[in-house]
Amino acid sequence: MQAFSLSSGSLSKKEALQYNPLQLAYVGDTVYDLFVRTSLVSSGKKNVNQLHKEASSIVNCAAQSRALHAIEGLLSQDEKDLVRRGRNAHSRPPRNADPADYARSTGLEALIGCLYLSGERERLDEIMRLILEGGPACDA
Repeated sequence: MQAFSLSSGSLSKKEALQYNPLQLAYVGDTVYDLFVRTSLVSSGKKNVNQLHKEASSIVNCAAQSRALHAIEGLLSQDEKDLVRRGRNAHSRPPRNADPADYARSTGLEALIGCLYLSGERERLDEIMRLILEGGPACDA
């Protein structure tokens, strides 16, 4: 197993893009979840059951599909291409998920995973901030 530091991206952007989009989404899913949970805990809420319910309402394919829609216009062409690769990757959605939402959420997770693995922390922080604040309208 290759060693990897969580404090800094060990891969170049080119190396990160060599991964299968589903592998990027696998990492991106966890990074997305960590951002959401950290944001919720930082908000001062203490009831773990309530934290879990709120996190579950944000970290699901329908909510992530909406989040992607909200920020899509702010993505670079390279980022849009990566989202498209993730969206078009062949995977089976869970039975209770809309296939289109699942595909779009996989695209978003692939982007998040690539930004994380390549150490693009400022861009990752910016995208997650926009998502957690409700989209670009909150930034204006």
